Amino acid sequence: MTQNSTRNPDFLEKIQIFSNAQLKYIAFLSMLIDHVNKALIYPNLKGSGGLQILSDLFDILGRIAFPLFIFMLVEGYFKTRSRVKYLAFLLGFGIISEVPFDLFTTRQVFEPNWNNIMFTLAAVLITIWGIDVLKGKMERLPKIVWYLASFIIVGIMCFVAMNLGLDYEHHAILIGYFMYIFRQRYILSIPFSFLSMYKEPWALLGFALTLTYNGKRGRQNKIFNYCFYPGHLLILGLLRLYLGI
Repeated sequence: MTQNSTRNPDFLEKIQIFSNAQLKYIAFLSMLIDHVNKALIYPNLKGSGGLQILSDLFDILGRIAFPLFIFMLVEGYFKTRSRVKYLAFLLGFGIISEVPFDLFTTRQVFEPNWNNIMFTLAAVLITIWGIDVLKGKMERLPKIVWYLASFIIVGIMCFVAMNLGLDYEHHAILIGYFMYIFRQRYILSIPFSFLSMYKEPWALLGFALTLTYNGKRGRQNKIFNYCFYPGHLLILGLLRLYLGI
């Protein structure tokens, strides 16, 4: 029996084949495909043709990443040795990644109205951490009281995410919340999470892939994991500047 099997129906055990590391690298590849599409292919689209077909395919594959990153964030919240360090890491790499992100998205060194996914993940972490702490403090009260309080926290954080211009805005907060609430029966979170970003139908591929998680950490390459996000954004941003697109 896998480490993850207690959280889901027994029939899902057969497809729980990927570790955290493997899902992370699938997410990295999906994100790279999406960002190459946005940075280098979108500006060169001129109606129908082979390049349009390739871009459409990249759009589909690029939707896999986001659900996986939120899923791993929620898992990380429960498995990290230090939530303070985890939050500090996200914020630190958010700062490091902001200039590469702005170059990639706008070809500007600094654009304060749109901020990168590391800050978004930090906001999701703060949301579920606050709700989880509240759960412990309100355990003697009827559970409905805690749920109502959690709705208020989620509403506040959605407002914050939208006003800070975080990537994926309130969608990320809602998906993180549903993944946290339904963690013991994770499959129930998928329809709620999908509805939270229904305008991106191919994101369902990413939500489906989360069901393949086997609960194991897997073999991690920390240097690659740390450098990939800001590194690939910087390369794509510089390419946009060089090519003038």
